[in-house]
Amino acid sequence: MKFIADAMLGRLARWLRALGFDVLYHRGISDGQLLKISREQERTILTRDTLFLKRKGVDGIFIRHDDVFEQLAQLRDTLDFREAASVGRCMICNGLLDPAPCREEVRESVPDFVYLTSREFARCRDCGRVYWEGSHQRKMREKIETVFPGRRGPLFAREEDTGK
Repeated sequence: MKFIADAMLGRLARWLRALGFDVLYHRGISDGQLLKISREQERTILTRDTLFLKRKGVDGIFIRHDDVFEQLAQLRDTLDFREAASVGRCMICNGLLDPAPCREEVRESVPDFVYLTSREFARCRDCGRVYWEGSHQRKMREKIETVFPGRRGPLFAREEDTGK
């Protein structure tokens, strides 16, 4: 399942990426570019623009709500999210995340406290951003679980969740 979000849905794009979905988002994208990319890459358009969806040849999902968690709930109710990606995505650039093979690889990219207290890290293939399990991710996981009970995106999988 691949998406492209219009300029009004940046927060939704980030949260969907946290769940492992492939979501393109460009803050200044024009309607023409949005439509062209969605067709070329077979992406579902997510938009808050009713006039855009009324144009001939535009197929997408109108996001009714302003609140990002209501937006996620709408998509949960509209789409089959059981087939979410098992690979994490960077919340900033949408790149795929790879587990860091060893902690030393990210030593210079994270604060000392994080390096000393975290066991596992992931790095974005595209932008190099490093992710780790911390209080921010735990809070995000709690919010995600209110919309998707019992489900975690790959970025939020813990060792005990994956059976490792």
